[in-house]
Amino acid sequence: MNAPPRPMLPRGPYLLCDDTVLPDVPLVDKAARLVAGGARVVQLRMKRTPPREALAAAREVAALCRRAGALCLLNDRVDLALLAGADGVHVGDEDLPPEAARELLGPGRLVGVTVRGVDGARAAREAGADYVGVGPLFGTTTKQVAAPVLGLEAFAAVVKGSPLPVVGIGGVGLANISRVAAAGAHGAAVVSDALLAGDIAERVRQLVAAFERGGAGD
Repeated sequence: MNAPPRPMLPRGPYLLCDDTVLPDVPLVDKAARLVAGGARVVQLRMKRTPPREALAAAREVAALCRRAGALCLLNDRVDLALLAGADGVHVGDEDLPPEAARELLGPGRLVGVTVRGVDGARAAREAGADYVGVGPLFGTTTKQVAAPVLGLEAFAAVVKGSPLPVVGIGGVGLANISRVAAAGAHGAAVVSDALLAGDIAERVRQLVAAFERGGAGD
């Protein structure tokens, strides 16, 4: 029997459900609010959650996203993605190599890779990745990154030269997501700007609209 084709990464905001942001709110509740606002991609990032709790959360979030027609990706954790029936993983510079993630996940799930430029994007494609995250675009306090801020002009050059769809990462929010889209991004990763908003679902709706305006050249 042929494996089902792996999903395509939707264009637009790429929402992270992070256990270090708004830590007193359960991950499943945060994910539900993101999806309620129209998030089509939710990346579950659990750096502080104990393994058993992480697996339970991954299963719940993956099921929630499936019901809503959204994709659920796991940050780094290929094992949790497989056990939870998630749609794929995103791996960073110091995580499992993308070719190993692809080997474990097989052909039916997405693999995203954080890279710093066009050469990295080309290598990611050769390793079996489906898309790349590029940044940091702006300063960010959510995650410590040992790389210089890229800026939109350099980001646009990477987008132009990349053989894979590019998601802008690092410091993206409502104030700048239109410019990220206008620079040619396929997606834009948002963490704190969404999770720390008074109304998470409403902020996601605003982010979706702003990305669409930027992508349309508005």
